[in-house]
Amino acid sequence: MNTLTKLALGLMGQLKPLPPVGDPGTTIALPPPAQRGGKPLMEALASRQSQREFAPEPLPEQTLSDLLWAAGGINRSEHGGRTAPSAMNSQEILLYVALPQGLYLYEPTKHELQLTVANDVRRVTGNQDFVDTAPLDLVFVADHTRMKLVPAEQREAYAFATAGAMAQNVYLYCASAGLAAVIRAWFDRRALSQAMGLGADHQLLLSQTVGTIKPA
Repeated sequence: MNTLTKLALGLMGQLKPLPPVGDPGTTIALPPPAQRGGKPLMEALASRQSQREFAPEPLPEQTLSDLLWAAGGINRSEHGGRTAPSAMNSQEILLYVALPQGLYLYEPTKHELQLTVANDVRRVTGNQDFVDTAPLDLVFVADHTRMKLVPAEQREAYAFATAGAMAQNVYLYCASAGLAAVIRAWFDRRALSQAMGLGADHQLLLSQTVGTIKPA
């Protein structure tokens, strides 16, 4: 679906998810993340870039596991420390994963995906055409109920800072693993919020598309 069609459907309130592709399953247990290997940090930084063309094939299970752990997984099990910072350890960012078979929430403690919506919501995660068919679209959502220790006037800024750190982790992982990624903020917030079933205390922040680089 092209951008103009999406914008028109959004204006009519008709930008909606598609039925799932295959059996969504209530949970997806991920293999343990591989915490060794990859490019050295400076090489990953030198390779980091936004790309907007993706092959449609799904990512291997191990790659998905490593990607989500890099974004916001637990790297210090003794006290639940994460790979991205969070103001006052609020851990307010919910990381959703839009796959063809459904929308899932990443649960760092169990390192698994939990089904939240049994529909393919990828096309609602952005107005760009490539989001419809890319293997996955990440959606960063702030849960303001987790930020009670943060002054109300600072919560949005702090949440965006955490989401930005998580998105950069994704970029660096993709640069290291030879994947394509692009961060996005152009989406129909009303349509996406409805498609995801978000509550009043949930704030959509960013989306990020990830996949294998499309062959030339």
